Amino acid sequence: MSVDALDYAIVKLFAEEPGVSVVEASRRLGVARITVQARLSRMHENGVIERIEPRLNPAAFGYPVSAITHVELDQGVGYAVAFESLRQIPEVIDMYTTSGDSDVVIRMVARSNSDLQRVFDAIMQSKAVTRTRSSIVLETQFENKVMPLFAAAAAERSTPDRRRTAPHHDAAGSPARVEPAAPAG
Repeated sequence: MSVDALDYAIVKLFAEEPGVSVVEASRRLGVARITVQARLSRMHENGVIERIEPRLNPAAFGYPVSAITHVELDQGVGYAVAFESLRQIPEVIDMYTTSGDSDVVIRMVARSNSDLQRVFDAIMQSKAVTRTRSSIVLETQFENKVMPLFAAAAAERSTPDRRRTAPHHDAAGSPARVEPAAPAG
């Protein structure tokens, strides 16, 4: 699905202010409410917007330690056993199957560095896990940095000759000017 500058402006507004209403978004963007609603619906239907949910900060409710862990699996036991056992550990918050030296990469959280050992022990309880290698996250520089990519995709669609250029942004990172597009039809 192709996206344009108006799609970007809508998503950026809802990302920055999740509680904003469709009516308020249409007022701020200078387009009809039905246009905002149609664009949101189209982006949901096409998988551009996967879900809308609160973004939780584990550190704020007692899990300030984060680690990236590479997991090697016993190929004879199988991935399904590992996936299910890792899914059952609440502190394992992201999991990716990967190519390369590890079979799985997870991001996990803990209450403290010593509590991290408890989480490692829970991971090693899986009969499928043979080895782990971990790095403690000292500071998160950014995560889920998708908006600049979305902006580039929108600019590509909005640029007449379809050159890949990002939209111009003001000091706050907002598009300097959004030209409302015609409603999706």
